[in-house]
Amino acid sequence: MSGALNRRRPIGAEAQSDGSTDFRVWAPALREVHVVVERCHGSPLDVPLARERDGYWSARVPGVGQGDRYRFTLDGDSAPDPASRFQPEGPFGPSQIVDPSRYRWNASHWRGVSLRGQVLYEMHIGTFTAEGTWRAAAVRLPAVARMGITVLEVMPVAEFPGRFGWGYDGVFPYAPTRLYGSPDDFRAFVDAAHQLGLAVILDVVYNHLGPDGCVFAKYAPEYFTKKYENEWGEALNFDDEGAAAVREYFVSNAAYWIDEYRLDGLRLDATQSIHDRSATHILADISTAARAAAGDRSIMLIAENEPQHAMQLRSVEDGGCALDAMWNDDFHHSAHVVLTGRDEAYYTDYRGTPQEFVSMAKYGFLYQGQHYKWQRGRRGMPTFGIAPAHFVVFLQNHDQVANSARGQRMQDLTSPARWRAMTALLLLAPQTPMLFQGQEFASSSPFLFFADHHPELAQVVRKGRGEFLRQFPSIGGAVEHDLAHPEAMETFERCILDWSERDRNVGMVALHRDLLRLRREDPCFRAQRINGLDGAVLGETAFVLRYFGADGDDRLLCVNMGRTLHLNPAPEPLLAPPPGKRWRTLWSSEDPRYGGLGTPPIDAFEADRSIPSGNPQRRRPRENWYVPGECAVVLAPFAES
Repeated sequence: MSGALNRRRPIGAEAQSDGSTDFRVWAPALREVHVVVERCHGSPLDVPLARERDGYWSARVPGVGQGDRYRFTLDGDSAPDPASRFQPEGPFGPSQIVDPSRYRWNASHWRGVSLRGQVLYEMHIGTFTAEGTWRAAAVRLPAVARMGITVLEVMPVAEFPGRFGWGYDGVFPYAPTRLYGSPDDFRAFVDAAHQLGLAVILDVVYNHLGPDGCVFAKYAPEYFTKKYENEWGEALNFDDEGAAAVREYFVSNAAYWIDEYRLDGLRLDATQSIHDRSATHILADISTAARAAAGDRSIMLIAENEPQHAMQLRSVEDGGCALDAMWNDDFHHSAHVVLTGRDEAYYTDYRGTPQEFVSMAKYGFLYQGQHYKWQRGRRGMPTFGIAPAHFVVFLQNHDQVANSARGQRMQDLTSPARWRAMTALLLLAPQTPMLFQGQEFASSSPFLFFADHHPELAQVVRKGRGEFLRQFPSIGGAVEHDLAHPEAMETFERCILDWSERDRNVGMVALHRDLLRLRREDPCFRAQRINGLDGAVLGETAFVLRYFGADGDDRLLCVNMGRTLHLNPAPEPLLAPPPGKRWRTLWSSEDPRYGGLGTPPIDAFEADRSIPSGNPQRRRPRENWYVPGECAVVLAPFAES
């Protein structure tokens, strides 16, 4: 019964075509390992595994396959499989054999997506619908696709304890949580998305494992290392003694999601906490393996990296990790300050000024090695030569919405006009934009931190959450009185999207749909070229971005986050139209269809054309440029008559 043949992954249970299943684990210090199988049909089996080289154990067991449940016994102790593909009873129950070849894919034509031209949509399956399942989420995907969104970024789904959670404390990295449905339900979700032209990428956590239900140390303490500190628990071992097997496990996990679920990429959580001083960084190995698993499909690998180590975006040959994109917290933080007026805690080093947005449009990150006083050190690395699409910009995500006392959405913390203007900047920026679930219809559902832990751990988590939020002076006493308990079912249920709001908030839906159409169809906005635009500050709260098109067919995006700007004179070259042309208004965030007040002509020439010939108003002196307050306007050139 021993011997590991035709394996797809280094460890775990793999059903074979001959009706047997191959079991394999890594447990270098154990003396005896058995697999105990609870068969769907037939009596239980207890089979010893044979020791291999390098600490591995394996056995091939006939008459065992899809749906059968099993555990390993480790020198007499019992534990689920650390590479379990499904935990139908949760992390403390038996593992289940899953045969991925049994699913019949419909979207066989799908060939993946490349980064350029994409619009991301972060979603949490448990709160995306009232049912909180893969099947229910798939029903809503046509509405998401019609908006112009192209990529679904699904928050982590690796099995975790309890009835609900964000997913970042997963303890079985290969097992999609039973809370959302079966593994084939997940595959059906991906299949449905592909048939609609939507890509799906998965948020994965390779920087720690959750504190409750984790079995890895039972198999080998070498899965972890004391060399590095980690704010979420023990650091995973990628460069210490025994690291080869650990690296193999996580590299294979990345390939597994791409291969067996046909995902279009991964979002790698908190890569600054993935510690590795090896000659080749584990992220580079993950990149290589994931792309190999995709075959002829194109995939995207996106990093969250708080200190903005842009080197991870560069090629392995240049010392990087060959990742495709990175979240840009700078954009969110600057936007938060200008929208709310608050520059506390980690917003301290941002002013929300026009120059910040001009610089980000041109160079991606704001901080590329300058001193950052909130962290008392240098922040970031240079991004020169990296194309704009490699930076993911956003106004909301799971962390930032939750990092308040009440988990409020950003549109509730600012004026409607400012929110529309900032949404225009987000969706027309040369970087890759990302929306958070419900943002496209101005969802009023908060997104709070929720995690259903046992009482002792829940108390620790609640205390830690309160201490984290105390860095924000404006929250103050709300931490003591208003902070929702993460372990409460009510906290979780408050975060579920109300899809009826989509039918009521038609103006916000139209705003997002029109902007995404403009981004998709207008040659200037869809170009995302290096050096494809320039920008200038027009006033204390106003700026202009000029997108360079072919043969002078440029676009101007004028954004004013404050009071009306009377720009007279206007000695800024970027405002000058191409030779023989004048500017006309192509789009405005103050269009009444979006709930705005309407937009008067922006420059004097446009205003003159709007006044009938012979009207005395034509002879009156007027200001040069008039930029409405709390507004974003797109101008395009047209031929002078």
